[in-house]
Amino acid sequence: MSLLEEHQITCPNCGEYVEIVLDMSVIEQQYTEDCFVCCSPIVITINQENEYEQVTCTNETDLF
Repeated sequence: MSLLEEHQITCPNCGEYVEIVLDMSVIEQQYTEDCFVCCSPIVITINQENEYEQVTCTNETDLF
């Protein structure tokens, strides 16, 4: 099993599919990454406490 995995998400800002790389060595994480298409920030939250990994993507302005 690789500690880095590619994952495809949909940008909450422009709706385009974006490929991101997940670090599977960290159980819970949240970070901001810019969309490669529209350059808007995406807040990515990863939780893999149970056997299913959960990846959610949120527009940065929706958090406030």
